Amino acid sequence: MNPIDGEAADLLVAASANTSYLVKEVSDAFEQRTGHRVRISTGASGSIYSQIINGAPFDLFLSADTEYPRKLEQQGFAKPGTFTVYAVGRLVLWTRAASGVDVRRLQMKSLTGANVRKVALANPRHAPYGQAATEALRHFGMEPAVKPKLVLGENTSQALHFVSVGAAQVGFLPLSLVLAASAPKDGRYWLIPEEAHSRLEQAAVILKGGRARPAVAAQFLGFMKGSEGKKLLERYGYSLPEGDRGNEP
Repeated sequence: MNPIDGEAADLLVAASANTSYLVKEVSDAFEQRTGHRVRISTGASGSIYSQIINGAPFDLFLSADTEYPRKLEQQGFAKPGTFTVYAVGRLVLWTRAASGVDVRRLQMKSLTGANVRKVALANPRHAPYGQAATEALRHFGMEPAVKPKLVLGENTSQALHFVSVGAAQVGFLPLSLVLAASAPKDGRYWLIPEEAHSRLEQAAVILKGGRARPAVAAQFLGFMKGSEGKKLLERYGYSLPEGDRGNEP
């Protein structure tokens, strides 16, 4: 299909690791609808933030939190008025069935079992989901007991990998990755109560250092928040921000 606003653009989207599979599906649909091309770079939100302030030419940043996009806006790296919350994520405890750990029954108590030697999470210095995991440990009073078992991934995808290959028996992971095709289907998870950690609002900003036309980045973001994008968000376990649950395209 020909681009709907003229010459085709190459849009470079930087996305937090928890959105990897979601953004790929959104991008495929967007390309088919518009004729624009989308390239995706994923990683921990904090790592992407560092790349942006050091000159990485991303057009759009989809973060796992609101803090990094806000900082980019305040520091002059984002186009004013483009900050928007596009989804709310969920944190889970996840394990392979072969681990013998019953996270559904034992919930957080499973982390102190003798059969749990390592617990994976994304590095909380760079990854909002890793920060939420440490908040959950504190909420349940379990940080001292579990801290010696923690193994840190560079991002949530690496934390998932650690559990998938048996390097850790349990992991704190985004629900979106657990529901993705990459997670072994014999896995089991328990949804961590939302009151146990900061709300996982995920925000986006259009960046000044990008090479594509800002209108194309805005078009992509609008597509993601439209009816087709919302269906994909919900399929990957995200909820929609308050006041953004209508049927607008």
